[in-house]
Amino acid sequence: MTADLAQFAGKVVARDDLDLVHATQDGDVSAFEQLVERYDRKLLRIAQHVTHNREDSQDAVQEAFLKAFQHLGDFREDSQFSTWLIRITVNQALMKLRKQRTTKEVSLDEDFQAGGDTLPREVTDWAPNPEELYRASELRDILIKTLKELRPLLRTVFVLRDIEGLSIDQTAEVLDLSPAAVKARLWRARLQLRELLSEYFSKQKEPARVELGPKEPHLARSVPNNGRTA
Repeated sequence: MTADLAQFAGKVVARDDLDLVHATQDGDVSAFEQLVERYDRKLLRIAQHVTHNREDSQDAVQEAFLKAFQHLGDFREDSQFSTWLIRITVNQALMKLRKQRTTKEVSLDEDFQAGGDTLPREVTDWAPNPEELYRASELRDILIKTLKELRPLLRTVFVLRDIEGLSIDQTAEVLDLSPAAVKARLWRARLQLRELLSEYFSKQKEPARVELGPKEPHLARSVPNNGRTA
């Protein structure tokens, strides 16, 4: 029942988006401003996960909205407007990331040839679960920092699918990949996150080392001698 309601709500939003798109195409700029207000925070969140740079992510979102407005006539209504908008934003964010990266970094278009798109078996559930971890505000920074260690494309797939809740098909459309390729990359992202987070939490459980050293001279200087001489 809950899934049906969510699906219905999604269709209503998509229909409303389309009405605003049509109004914009008819010259109502305020309609596009409503779309900006509706998706600005979501797009900024996605861009920040891709670039890990607030200034670049803000620029990417602004450029994405500008491109969307300028090319609104290119929007094909066989897909959701939000998916189309996210695709533009991700492309702009990846362009920013290309400018950031050094020559030693791996290409954004990693080579997943030779069976790379073959979907492996599912990763079994594990704790802490990355999706649940993200929802816990006190642990959110841990996941964000860990995500930064993933390759850009794997990071983007995980963000779109597991954090932003896009479907496999929507994620495939945003990244111009096949659904099988999205599933394969998502599997790799989840596996790498599991390993990285497990390593992080195992280190946190290690007992802190107690440094034993001669601190008496320091303490002696801090205690008054009541006038006595050595």
